[in-house]
Amino acid sequence: MNTETFAGTKFGHLFVKVLAAGMESRFRHRFFPPEKIMQGVDMSPGQTVLEVGCGTGFFTIPAAVMIGEQGRLVAMDILAESVAYVAGKVRVAELKNVQVIKGDALQTDLDSAGFDTVLLFGVIPAPMLPLNRLLAELHRVLKPEGNLAVWPPVPGWLPQSVLKTELFSLTGKRNNVYNFKRC
Repeated sequence: MNTETFAGTKFGHLFVKVLAAGMESRFRHRFFPPEKIMQGVDMSPGQTVLEVGCGTGFFTIPAAVMIGEQGRLVAMDILAESVAYVAGKVRVAELKNVQVIKGDALQTDLDSAGFDTVLLFGVIPAPMLPLNRLLAELHRVLKPEGNLAVWPPVPGWLPQSVLKTELFSLTGKRNNVYNFKRC
């Protein structure tokens, strides 16, 4: 069963609601401050950024602020509920540089080489996600000198799962964010 199908079930809908509440909790903001984590990303004002799996938009607003009004952020999630929720947060924050879309990270239908940075925060490791397909698609949408920023939600995650694809090389780690350059 895929993520969309599961989220459409009664149990899945309840699970998504509980997960979303946890993702927006004071606990998470206190121990995983999004603004501080975002400082670990090799990203600068004016960039075009793709946020894969935006969820509740925990990192969306800080990312949009970092790239400024001249930048552009595409926040994408596979769940319609997440897209609607994040779009509401963006409206309330009056951000004009964010586009929230429903999409599948394995086949984004976005232009090739269109993004300076891709944010993959809290998405991997995910056992149901074919990492080779995901990374190949993110490689495709990144500009040749593009940056893939990965923030793993579990301590001890190793970047070898990204490196073994030979699509990216590790450039560093700051604030528990791994930055990779496109090979």
